[in-house]
Amino acid sequence: MLKRVAATALVGLLALPAAAEEVSVAVTAIVEHPALDAARDGIRDGLADLGFKVGENLKFSYESAQGNPATAAQIARKFIGEAPNVIVPISTPSAQAVVAGTKDIPVVFTAVTDPVGAGLVADAARPGGNVTGVSDMSPIPDHLALIREITPGVARLGIIYNPGEANSVALANRLKELAPGAGMQIVEANATKTAEVQQAARSLVGKVDAIYIPTDNTVVSALEAAVQVAEQNRIPLYAGDTDSVPRGAIAAIGFNYYDIGLQTAQIVARVLKGEAPGSIPVTQAQGTDLIVNPGAAEKMGVTIPEAVISRANTVVK
Repeated sequence: MLKRVAATALVGLLALPAAAEEVSVAVTAIVEHPALDAARDGIRDGLADLGFKVGENLKFSYESAQGNPATAAQIARKFIGEAPNVIVPISTPSAQAVVAGTKDIPVVFTAVTDPVGAGLVADAARPGGNVTGVSDMSPIPDHLALIREITPGVARLGIIYNPGEANSVALANRLKELAPGAGMQIVEANATKTAEVQQAARSLVGKVDAIYIPTDNTVVSALEAAVQVAEQNRIPLYAGDTDSVPRGAIAAIGFNYYDIGLQTAQIVARVLKGEAPGSIPVTQAQGTDLIVNPGAAEKMGVTIPEAVISRANTVVK
């Protein structure tokens, strides 16, 4: 009888499902600002929705380089040494640091403007190797059309960006290519660190009719400094990311970076389940929102047309 009970108990134990194996995902960003923070949160929440939950079967690590490329390289080396199941770099500089350091650990980048131009993959459709991810190439034609609609008199458009960020160089080149067709001339100002953003904005005063801030990590981190100059000099300031509009930009057409995080989580989950990153095409961020800030526009001497406000997804109060 005892033998039968013991045998029954053993069968019961064998029938129990094995405990879920913990996987590790290491996330890093070049800097903390609302768009990149939203992407990070979307990755974590998206993985939870897909069954990978912190505290149950997922170790989720995050570190920011605080805008310092050298720190980004240090974080990349640290994460590579820890050998997580997947590394997720948010932004081009962080992705470049990680990809340069490993050919073995799966890498799923996100919020990268031009992954081919940045040297992350040779072919977006067929990445190969250990790298894939999500591109957030800005819809520049839509941005120029919006600027023209709100401020039709703009002939000289100033842009502020960090020439050390490959993503920003790609966007600047795209702007210079398309601006003449929209009747605009691009005037450039550079900021290689956040402390230089205000002076870069001041250098455009008297030279431009409007300012455009692309999805440049350095400049977006110090957006308020540029907004202050724009308000003081009544120069309308536009942004390439929607998270900058509540912070003082007039308007933006852009991606929801939390949704980009969710989109990225889908790819990370596929890799965690065994797919090779190189077999997954790089995907483009999906869906754009129009966000306007009439109060910011008023401070810069502009009235946003009712036709624009009426079709906005969000109107900042």
